[in-house]
Parts: sequence; structure tokens; C-alpha cells
Amino acid sequence: DKMVVMAKSHTDNRGSDKYNLSLSDRRAKSTVQYIISKGIDASRISGKGMGELEPKVDCGASCTEEQHAQNRRSEFLIVK
Repeated sequence: DKMVVMAKSHTDNRGSDKYNLSLSDRRAKSTVQYIISKGIDASRISGKGMGELEPKVDCGASCTEEQHAQNRRSEFLIVK
């Protein structure tokens, strides 16, 4: 059986919630397209934008540039 993954994409906490949700959705789509371009079948990968809901570093209003960069990311979850 082949592995199935989901790309969860995230943003930093700058900008509005609505903007970040849209941005993370685009980030998820481009991550998925990249994986497909490498020869992985589209049925084996999906993507979801999480906006700023799940920061890797929960630094609130006092984030450094490095912390913002850590929060802007795509993560892969093994679904099956």
C-alpha cells in the first residue's frame, strides 16, 4: 500500500487572520504542486492552509525575524 500525505502550511502572525488563511492556502497548494511535479501521484497528497493558528514558536507580539521564519512553514502528515 502506498503512503498518503497531507501538507499543512502555516504563516507567521503578521497580517490579518483572513489574509494569513488565504496565504497559507496558497502555500499548501504550491507545496502540493511541487510534490506532484516530482512524480508523486496527485491522489497521494493533499494540502490544507492553517493560517497562523498553529505556530511552531508561540512568541505572540514579540517575535524575532528568526521566530517568524520558523512559523512560516509546510509540514507533512502521514495520513495513510
